[in-house]
Amino acid sequence: MENPFISICIPAYKRTNYLKRLLDSIVLQNFHDFEVIISDDSNDDSVVKLIADFKEKINIIYFHNNPSLRTPANMNFSISKATGEWIKILHDDDWLATENSLQLFVDATKNGKKFIFSAYSNFFEKNKVYQLMKPGIGFKKNILANPYLLLANNVIGPPSVSLFHKSVLVKYDARLNWRVDQEYYIQIIHLLREFTYINHPLINVGVSESQVTNLYLNVPSQEIPEIFILLSKYGTSPLKSIIVYDAFWRILRNTNTNSKNKLESFGQTDWPKVILNMAEFQSKFSQKVLSNGPISKILMSLSYIYNLFKSNI
Repeated sequence: MENPFISICIPAYKRTNYLKRLLDSIVLQNFHDFEVIISDDSNDDSVVKLIADFKEKINIIYFHNNPSLRTPANMNFSISKATGEWIKILHDDDWLATENSLQLFVDATKNGKKFIFSAYSNFFEKNKVYQLMKPGIGFKKNILANPYLLLANNVIGPPSVSLFHKSVLVKYDARLNWRVDQEYYIQIIHLLREFTYINHPLINVGVSESQVTNLYLNVPSQEIPEIFILLSKYGTSPLKSIIVYDAFWRILRNTNTNSKNKLESFGQTDWPKVILNMAEFQSKFSQKVLSNGPISKILMSLSYIYNLFKSNI
């Protein structure tokens, strides 16, 4: 039997109501040359029971992780089990927007580029409202010129919107949770220097309180170690872009991390001078002042100029 054209990799965890929605959307596809890899982090049999109803409809290969791997490592594991020419991650709370979604991704593979992503729609589970998400004009030129801009604004979106060729051996950094998608895209764009963008919303992204975004955003114990990891991997040169500098400024501001002691309180001690200066500068102002957008932007610019002048970046 020939290998499938696409491997759909689903890192799953308990949320069977969402997973059913995703599997239903896969069943409806008019493109059929695919396999479905489900890598299950659940500590019960809820996922196993659900997929029993789908095994006669679609080709499902199931793995149970004991102990659980957690999302980034689970994505890497599911990808490692894929046999398809192309690999598509789909989180269990996301789903294919139309019956043509897979076919349109397949059509885009003919462009010869090994990384593809589409527009998408956020679906807010609480009030059942859709929000169309598309990158702004000129985004492709900007992020190809400087992939680190993704640290400031993830214009690509979550992993579910992407498709990549099996020869792209980039892995998700399992140490990251909140910034893992952006860092993964930075690696890919550095490697390939090209991509295909599909200007149609092919994926619906479920937005709920259980998302990583809501669990970790502005949480110091998560945000601060992650920016240390990013600085350790890429150095301080990305901060030469004032847009990226501003992103790091906002992380320190929003987590109220305005001293060396606070930076080091999560176990990282070898902080670069630019971040220490940034934190110290913020300590001179109240959170009320820093939370004023225009004033914060002015202060950030002054901090940026100082660190640039001192050759800290």
